[in-house]
Amino acid sequence: MLQVTVTQGNIAQQATDCVVVNLFEGVTTPGGATGAIDQALGGAISNLVASGDFTGKIGTTAVLYTNGNLPAKRVLVVGLGKAEKFDLKGVRKVGASVQQALRKLKGVNTYATIIHGAGIGGLDVQAAVQATAEGALLAAYQAPNYKREPSENSPNSCTIVEFVEFDGSKLAAVEAGVARAQAIAAGVHHARDYVNEPPNVLYPVEYARRAQAMAEAVGLNYWVLNEAEMRELGMGLLLAVSQGSAQEAQMIFLEHAPAGTEKQQPLILVGKGITFDTGGISIKPSADMWQMKDDMGGSAAVIGAMEAIACLNVPRRVIGVGVCVENMPDGRAFRPGDIITGITGKTAEIISTDAEGRLVLADALGYVARFNPAAVVDLATLTGAIVIALGSQAAGLFSNNDALQNALLAAADQTGERLWPMPMYDEYLDDIKSDMAELKNSGGRFGGVATSAKFIEHFTEGYPWAHLDIAAMVWAGGDKDPATPKGATGYGVRLLVALAESFH
Repeated sequence: MLQVTVTQGNIAQQATDCVVVNLFEGVTTPGGATGAIDQALGGAISNLVASGDFTGKIGTTAVLYTNGNLPAKRVLVVGLGKAEKFDLKGVRKVGASVQQALRKLKGVNTYATIIHGAGIGGLDVQAAVQATAEGALLAAYQAPNYKREPSENSPNSCTIVEFVEFDGSKLAAVEAGVARAQAIAAGVHHARDYVNEPPNVLYPVEYARRAQAMAEAVGLNYWVLNEAEMRELGMGLLLAVSQGSAQEAQMIFLEHAPAGTEKQQPLILVGKGITFDTGGISIKPSADMWQMKDDMGGSAAVIGAMEAIACLNVPRRVIGVGVCVENMPDGRAFRPGDIITGITGKTAEIISTDAEGRLVLADALGYVARFNPAAVVDLATLTGAIVIALGSQAAGLFSNNDALQNALLAAADQTGERLWPMPMYDEYLDDIKSDMAELKNSGGRFGGVATSAKFIEHFTEGYPWAHLDIAAMVWAGGDKDPATPKGATGYGVRLLVALAESFH
């Protein structure tokens, strides 16, 4: 991971490969640290703006060479956009844009930056530092690589970023912001790793092993249910999905319980962890099936968030659950037409074995009722229908509790990991009524995103609950934004951390 340091001093005096300053859109005469750099360079930044080559549009950058007029070799000017629209989401984008721009330059291994938004931008110093550092750290992510030699197109490695603060009284806030960013970014990076890994490398038992190693490193309580234990508990729905695979299912538990909260009603986070989804007997088309390694994006978000929650020592009890299964079509696989009983005693008729996520979640949500939760939130790459409904701009939010829904929407607004509320009309149950069982696991094409949520809700009892359908959000086919490189996005980690910190 990118190394982040903090120092007190003058940005213009830093001997580094590059110093980073900023400019709002529409500003023609730079002030503050940018003005000092402009003066040292004989008005080079002012001339750049006057030429029209740099407008200050948010995330845009321009490189200037100092020619010995400063200890640094280069200056990068980054645009902050319009001052009236600038917020912490903009700061995060700016931090990421800088990191991406400098990775393309040869010979830039370290750079020093001012804190974007904390000066004339008027934002809280700690929050601005955290957002800047988060953006840089998220943009610096590199996926696991199994090539024997590095690609010729591999980006330059910017390994160190130094935050320079002139005012010594603000150093503690700067350091706190950096520490928060590092904890959260580590959770996101590991969530991305879990999803990016090939399914022959990361299968349920290996996933559980990695979660255990992480838990031991950060001080989380850890335990796991294996298939024999699930069978004793009556988790027929989850086991039905697993029975066609040679890989044993695992239900991973991670608990954060700081001193004094051990008996507190927990906030419980449940993640769907289908480490590979062929669709089972209802097999998927072969085109792009390789990408179904991302069907465990919900569990990755939960496990990544639990890592960050532990590192930040969030002052409440939180339990994370990863329901890890592989859905394969062998001679033992479950079939369309089967009727299966889950942990709650409720029955489901199988219409499609490719609607397996709601089955594993049903047993997990039935199980966690024993913890007397304050609230339960599940995350799942559940339906293609949510992709049609919302595209890749937001995850769908379904809830039976207004206070929980509002808390999630506030966390989404804070982090920029968008959610959009979806309807939970009782009439959607009509589409999943079965002639032979209590419900069927698919109601067909129309209203599929809502009927899937109603199916899951049927297995929740006695606690506030929300379901996040994140199918469109866990994978980026290209560079989605500066902080999200191609591949797994780690969506949900920052959202869940914000929820845990604000939840009462």
